[in-house]
Amino acid sequence: MATVSLTPQAVFSTESGGALASATILRFPPNFVRQLSTKARRNCSNIGVAQIVAAAWSDCPTARPHSGGGGGRARGVASSHAAAASAAAAAASAAAEVSAIPNAKVAQPSAVVLAERNLLGSDASLSVHAGERLGRRIATDAITTPVVNTSAYWFNNSQELIDFKEGRHASFEYGRYGNPTTEALEKKMSALERAESTVFVASGMYAAVAMLSALVPAGGHIVTTTDCYRKTRIYMETELPKRGISMTVIRPADMDALQNALDNNNVSLFFTETPTNPFLRCIDVEHVSNMCHSKGALLCIDSTFASPINQKALTLGADLVIHSATKYIAGHNDVIGGCVSGRDELVSKVRTYHHVVGGVLNPNAAYLILRGMKTLHLRVQCQNNTALRMAQFLEEHPKIARVYYPGLPSHPEHHIAKSQMTGFGGVVSFEVAGDFDGTRRFIDSVKIPYHAPSFGGCESIIDQPAIMSYWDSKEQRDIYGIKDNLIRFSIGVEDFEDLKNDLVQALEKI
Repeated sequence: MATVSLTPQAVFSTESGGALASATILRFPPNFVRQLSTKARRNCSNIGVAQIVAAAWSDCPTARPHSGGGGGRARGVASSHAAAASAAAAAASAAAEVSAIPNAKVAQPSAVVLAERNLLGSDASLSVHAGERLGRRIATDAITTPVVNTSAYWFNNSQELIDFKEGRHASFEYGRYGNPTTEALEKKMSALERAESTVFVASGMYAAVAMLSALVPAGGHIVTTTDCYRKTRIYMETELPKRGISMTVIRPADMDALQNALDNNNVSLFFTETPTNPFLRCIDVEHVSNMCHSKGALLCIDSTFASPINQKALTLGADLVIHSATKYIAGHNDVIGGCVSGRDELVSKVRTYHHVVGGVLNPNAAYLILRGMKTLHLRVQCQNNTALRMAQFLEEHPKIARVYYPGLPSHPEHHIAKSQMTGFGGVVSFEVAGDFDGTRRFIDSVKIPYHAPSFGGCESIIDQPAIMSYWDSKEQRDIYGIKDNLIRFSIGVEDFEDLKNDLVQALEKI
């Protein structure tokens, strides 16, 4: 069952003169909307506007007259800006009437999407404007997309509800099935990843669970890699066997092992990170996608360490891309979320599963991620530059035994990273020339980075995986090469010299 989002448009009652007029149920004084919007922006940011005009739509083919003797209600408010009017006009010409409900058919790109593609030619512009500048659901003169804090959406009458159920009326129904704020976020991510569709959910881990649950059949077989987020591996090892799903685990660069798994199993999916966690190994996405597709298997890339600024796996042949939006996407260490992007044929199956099971992204979290994404390209470019300089510095330092960073020629997949990434990311992993206790002293001596899990935010974060992620299992540390002296350093947006000097003084404690 496919779920396709539209950008509905505001609907108004019309008088004989063709002018827009208020519905009979809600009669506002002249210029009320603009006064309300201005006052709300000044006093309540954009949340006040959102709560009052939450049901304002912007993408129906025509203004729908209200039923019941000219009565009805105003489903939205009009922006008087010429830009908003032209956007609504473009949206009105879209291939609309496909709603965000199960059983909806896949729509061709709307006029809004096509106009956005022509207008926004770079990731920098897409990060700021995609999903918001043209055709967003909420009709308001606020620059920022409002937070729509509602759990349900109401219908004018039974016929409108029937039209919605049968795909002739574009709206929402219940908060678990969609939200205008979240929809704007999904459109922005789709634009950045060059995806047909994106679904946002409550966390990156849930994005992986929903994807696997929706796309891998009972009794299926998956392939994954040794180097990955540990909780993903734990889920695969403990939960998937309950559905009769078996698994082959290979080393990231072992293409012979992948080919062997594809040849000897009915593989449903190859799921891998690139770069991986924590050793930043890189998989040749184009090559692997050809291998998988020749055997009828899907390829899903967890691109969290890359971000869509550094890597676009879908354009290289991947079927799906997953992100923990908690990391680079939101970028401020203040919100948790995740997403799945890809072909609508596949994402719609994940969305349908998500509608049933839950795991909904709160609209306030969606707003925070939207806000964070406006600086995504700036943050990632800064982190790329600082991390590369830091990796080069650390590789030459006498108290560093080894550095893992795909931007270094010494990295085993440096050639792959150069061919499919435009930047190498903001995480540098390295091993200090010391034992467990010496590494602890180093960690405890840094002053700028926070000693914490996670990565990708404005603030630098550092951790010792032997403690942070693998403290409960020395056996697993040995299996997956997590040495006592391994450090994972997530570079923030601080000054390089400040960070370098801080590491230098901490290394003296080893």
